[in-house]
Amino acid sequence: MSNFEQYYSDFYQSNYTIDNQEEGYSSYGSNENLFACSCRSPPGEQPQASAFLPSETLLSSQNYYTGQILQPTYSPNTLSYIGYGDGFDEEPPLLEELGINFDHIWQKTLTVLNPMKPADGSIMNETDLTGPMVFCLALGATLLLAGKVHFGYVYGMSAIGCLAMHALLNLMSITGVSHGCVASVLGYCLLPMVILSGSAVVFSLQGTLGTLLALLIVGWCSLSASKIFTSALAMEGQQLLIAYPCALLYGLFALLTVF
Repeated sequence: MSNFEQYYSDFYQSNYTIDNQEEGYSSYGSNENLFACSCRSPPGEQPQASAFLPSETLLSSQNYYTGQILQPTYSPNTLSYIGYGDGFDEEPPLLEELGINFDHIWQKTLTVLNPMKPADGSIMNETDLTGPMVFCLALGATLLLAGKVHFGYVYGMSAIGCLAMHALLNLMSITGVSHGCVASVLGYCLLPMVILSGSAVVFSLQGTLGTLLALLIVGWCSLSASKIFTSALAMEGQQLLIAYPCALLYGLFALLTVF
C-alpha cells in the first residue's frame, strides 16, 4: 500500500503551487468585478456598446460605413455597369440571328422562276441554306409520291455537285467563292426540278412529251444558276461556260425524275 502511495505522489508531481492558485483566483475575481461594474448602469440608462468592444473595433466600424440604413453611399472606386438600360428591346429578332430572311428567300425564288430577271449580286452572294433544304426535301417528297425513294441520291448528288462546282468556279473567277454560296445558288435553282417531279406524279414522263419537258426544265435550271453566278462573282461573258456544268448536274436530277 505504501508503494502505491509513493507511485501516486511521484506520478502527479508538478510545479503548480498554492500561490499560483490564489493569484489566479484573485485575477478572476478582479475580472468578475470589472464585468459587474461595466454591466451595472443607473436606472433609465442603457449600457453603451463601447463597454463591450475595444476602441480599435469601434474606429474601424465607424470608418467603414458612413451612410444611412438602406441608402448606401457612393464611392468613386465602385464599378458602374452601363449597357443594360433597354434590355430585350435592342436585341435582334430570332430569325435574323439564325440567318433566316424571308425577304431574301422570296427574292431569290422569284429570280429563279424568272430567268430573264436580272439577279442582285449582293443578295445572291449569301450562304443561305434555308431555301435549298426546303427544295431538296420537296424534290424527295414528290419523288416519293411517284413511288421512288431517292432521298439518298438527291442529297448525294447535291453534295458532289456542290464540291465540283466550287472547284470549277474558283478556277474560273478571280475573287473566289465559298462553299455556302455555291450550295445556296444550286439549291435555289433546283426549284424547277421540283415542278418536273411534281408533274411526274400526275402523268408518266417516259415519252416524247416527258423528254421535252425534262430538257426544258434542265435548261431553265442551268440558265438561272449561270445567271446568278455571273452576277454574284462578276464573271461577265462567261455565262455559257458556267451553264454547261450546271446543265450536266441538273441533267442527273432529270434522269432520276424521269426514270
